[in-house]
Amino acid sequence: MAKKILIADDDSSVREILRMMLEEDGYEVLEAVDGQEAWEKLKAQGADMGVFDLNMPRLDGLQLTQRIRADSQYSELPILMLTVRALVVEQIRGYNRGADEYVTKPFEREVLLARVKALERRLS
Repeated sequence: MAKKILIADDDSSVREILRMMLEEDGYEVLEAVDGQEAWEKLKAQGADMGVFDLNMPRLDGLQLTQRIRADSQYSELPILMLTVRALVVEQIRGYNRGADEYVTKPFEREVLLARVKALERRLS
């Protein structure tokens, strides 16, 4: 059965690229336009992994990650954070809030898929 990945990014072109990449690689993909919608979809439909943009309206990637980590039902969800910010301090902030992986935009397809697969191995 295909692993379900929840992606949240307010940029529709990034969501489309991620969806196409992940579906081509055999994943089921749920999309959200922001962290609040992602949280609602996670509660309603579940997911095996999250790929979240750092900067989004309503609920950003860090706030969403904190909410997930605080909920015992979802606290172990693997999370890959996406951002245009390559600053080390931002990456540390993401890891400290519960992100498992961090990829900067623009990203290479192979690198992103390798990180997703590394997170997937942790699920086994």
